Amino acid sequence: MTALGPRPGPRTERLALPGVLSPEQVLRTVEGIAAVQRADGAIPWFRGHHLDPWDHIESAMALDAAGEHERATAAYRWLARHQNPDGSWYAAYPDTPDGVAATDPTDRGRESNFCAYVAVGAWHHYLSTGDDAFLDGIWPTVFAAVEFVLGLQQSGGQIGWRHRADGTVDSDALLTGSSSVYQALRCALAIAEHREEPQPDWELSAGLLGHAIRHHPERFLDKHRYSMDWYYPVLGGAVTGAAAKERIEEGWDRFVVPGLGVRCVSPNPWVTGGESCELALALWVMGESDRAVDILRWIQPTLRAEDGMYWTGYVFEDDAVWPEERTTWTAGSLLLAVAALGGDEATTAVFGGEGLPRGLDSDCCG
Repeated sequence: MTALGPRPGPRTERLALPGVLSPEQVLRTVEGIAAVQRADGAIPWFRGHHLDPWDHIESAMALDAAGEHERATAAYRWLARHQNPDGSWYAAYPDTPDGVAATDPTDRGRESNFCAYVAVGAWHHYLSTGDDAFLDGIWPTVFAAVEFVLGLQQSGGQIGWRHRADGTVDSDALLTGSSSVYQALRCALAIAEHREEPQPDWELSAGLLGHAIRHHPERFLDKHRYSMDWYYPVLGGAVTGAAAKERIEEGWDRFVVPGLGVRCVSPNPWVTGGESCELALALWVMGESDRAVDILRWIQPTLRAEDGMYWTGYVFEDDAVWPEERTTWTAGSLLLAVAALGGDEATTAVFGGEGLPRGLDSDCCG
């Protein structure tokens, strides 16, 4: 992989957002993620920590948004090499020195939303690069991953959480995870349509899942204290229009701390970078860019570190960052949020839903 250039270029200029990030600050953040990426393409949370497939992909998408396509390609090649025969990935892999393969996962569970997200990343990479050869090469990986995930879909449309390490299935469904899977299924269907390989079973599954998210909260585990369960149905594209607006307004005072960011868990006095940036993306999806920019501006004084990376969270009652870790996926979520706000076509497509199939309409069903 080539080294990053010493000065901001056209891509980092485009990711700059007045009041949030200058071009030089964008470059520092991109360099921070790139510095963590291993020579084999893997992107751990930070060096010495584990990596998981979902956050690895989020970081790869941020690299693509910044024009670092070679690095993003390496990240997807890592996924293809490490995919299990059943189409899954393990939930966590250790960080290893460059040149040493990560052969012994640290968590042998296989989580549905972790596995599905490769479709989002693959479609984003294709839209960023126009590389048909890449899409041809990654298609078997995406296909196998989607088939694994849909094997966990329940009769009510919701997606079971995971295969446990012992091989048994945890069929309970998480609203956040299922909402992420819904976005992934739509991206997978877009890939299939582009390849002229229609997948009607996936369309039906996406329709059933979207219906469950919109109309049947009782089919998911109760995690209402977590902000992700609040905004992810909007971010994942299942809840739109007036319903999205109503959902976000209902939880705003519970989760948003003006001037600081978004709580991870209510009522804990802890705002987190990932949740704040994802809410900003959800607000952008709703057409509320001004509020999205406010959220991103609020987190800069407390969560941006001197090296351009971002602390995971800030405990405002103690005026302390916690935990003391600067994660690639937090920085990645920030770059994706500013990319969407800046009009990056690939990022706006996968989060805004432009050109993404919604699946067969099942809102008439119970």
